[in-house]
Amino acid sequence: MAGGRGRSRRVSLPGVAELLRPAAPGPDDGDQRRASGREKHTQKITVYLSAEELLDLERARLALLRYGAAADRGRIVREAIAVLLADLDARGQDSLLARRITAANKAADAAASEETATDNAESVG
Repeated sequence: MAGGRGRSRRVSLPGVAELLRPAAPGPDDGDQRRASGREKHTQKITVYLSAEELLDLERARLALLRYGAAADRGRIVREAIAVLLADLDARGQDSLLARRITAANKAADAAASEETATDNAESVG
């Protein structure tokens, strides 16, 4: 075999995400959670979004692209989860996630109570 034929001369090049990510980690904000990056993921969940939520996610992706931080929607979601869980670990019930879910649950409970009261009033009258 002349000239090394038979061996692949193809070079594996890094993807866009590897080329555009910072060479060094950013400032340490103390969180210990890191989102998984560009790798094969073996676990999957299905998340249903409203049209508005999906549009917001796409707007975030485009905003990040303008800032020089290319990411697909899955990466954005994994990063957001890592940030929220780190905040939950650090701040507990004072975390943004706990406060938002608690407020949403209280609002849902209040709406259910109001609906029950309305149903009871209609059945009496």
